[in-house]
Amino acid sequence: MELTQQKKQLVEEVGLVIEERANLSPLASRIYALLILSSNDGLSFEAIVCTMQASKSSVSNNINVLLQLHYVDYYTKPGDRKRYFRTSHFYIKNTLEQQVHLIEKELSVVQKINDFNKNHNPEKFKNEKSLGLLFEEHLEDQCANIHQKLKAIEAFQNQA
Repeated sequence: MELTQQKKQLVEEVGLVIEERANLSPLASRIYALLILSSNDGLSFEAIVCTMQASKSSVSNNINVLLQLHYVDYYTKPGDRKRYFRTSHFYIKNTLEQQVHLIEKELSVVQKINDFNKNHNPEKFKNEKSLGLLFEEHLEDQCANIHQKLKAIEAFQNQA
């Protein structure tokens, strides 16, 4: 499978973002990016190995990680022994759920910091109250926005 230069660059760019955001290996991130940028038909294992120019065992190990995380799934075609890989129908939902989980953890810590400073460092809380509360509000807004998008995704999936 020959990639255009534009697609190669985009796989690399998307892969770097995924690597950082999802804490995946560089190869898993690029495989995932490749599948995001591929058709719904997905790609065969051989096509992924050829495109990634990596060993079969490395590609296999990284695909297994992506399968376990439910980022990708696979299917077979009748009469064809090959497995075809594609992004999971839930990959956007999974990504948003991971983001909201991290934001909620951070929000909990920020609320504890604000409460602690209010009770134990009243002068600091008085001087920095607006900053801590603005950040808390920002995190709450992000959570609410992501929850709203998750409901919209769920409604979309129920229509399909």
